[in-house]
Amino acid sequence: MANSSTLAQSQPSSSVATSSPDSHAEVRSLKITILSTMLADEGIGEWGFAALVEADGKKILFDTGARPNTVLENGKELKIDLSDVQDVILSHFHDDHTTGLMTLRHEFAKKNPAALSRVHVGNGIFLERRGRQRNPMIEAKKEYEATGGKFIVHDKPEEIVPGVWLTGPVPRTYPEKNYPAGIEVKEGDAWVEDNLPEDQSLVFNTPRGLVLLAGCGHAGVINTLEYARKVIRPAPIDAAIGGFHLYNAKDEQLNWTADKLKEFQIVQILGAHCTGIESVYRLRQRLGLSRHDCVVGTVGAVFDLKDGIHTGPIAQ
Repeated sequence: MANSSTLAQSQPSSSVATSSPDSHAEVRSLKITILSTMLADEGIGEWGFAALVEADGKKILFDTGARPNTVLENGKELKIDLSDVQDVILSHFHDDHTTGLMTLRHEFAKKNPAALSRVHVGNGIFLERRGRQRNPMIEAKKEYEATGGKFIVHDKPEEIVPGVWLTGPVPRTYPEKNYPAGIEVKEGDAWVEDNLPEDQSLVFNTPRGLVLLAGCGHAGVINTLEYARKVIRPAPIDAAIGGFHLYNAKDEQLNWTADKLKEFQIVQILGAHCTGIESVYRLRQRLGLSRHDCVVGTVGAVFDLKDGIHTGPIAQ
């Protein structure tokens, strides 16, 4: 269910439907194109993440990159039009996933006032932070809403279009702790360690199994996948795409992660952003996957449900 106080101001339109947890709609056509990450054969590389989702004709922008213009410029270079995208998912508050929002909203609203006009966020994204990083989303909320855009706050899993699930905040079953230290979040009157309570991912229910798209996976990639298999269906994982915050993981954590992924019968990994290059290689080795099925993502890298993963030459 979305946060009631926010929904009083910003109800989802009929084009973004919600379904009961027993829905078994499947996505038959799925393409995910990375628009922001570190490695780039073409376009601009940065420490950030963004990806365009095309699922059965519905386009969704997942995260918006670290710099104001990166996704805008990479989209132009890749000949990707974002002016017909209405829905945006922000995985969490960190600025390497949210900074491009206002640039994109302003630019594409010139052509289409509905472009990027609806942003789905997890409950907790607007909480005050202190320490190594403050929360840019507090000010961004005011600026974005001044353009006529609406935030929809999710506190539980939602099927936002048939077969496409937003996890909402993810229970922390395992102590993966895939989040940076030195930041506190204000919950009520108390300051506590910030474990990114709002962290959320997209999960696609497909005939081949579940496909995960994560921004940083601060909730933990295993926590997220286990939750998705509980909420949607206990299917094999066809692919995990995006950032999983494993770049500084120790051997023990990488081995544990790989072993859990093997339990989920994972077939493909496109690790970008904070996953880490060496960590992708270690997962590949431990899982026994090929260099075509477990690869580092580049700007312009694509996962296609039919054709699999295609990444840039620099990562092959």
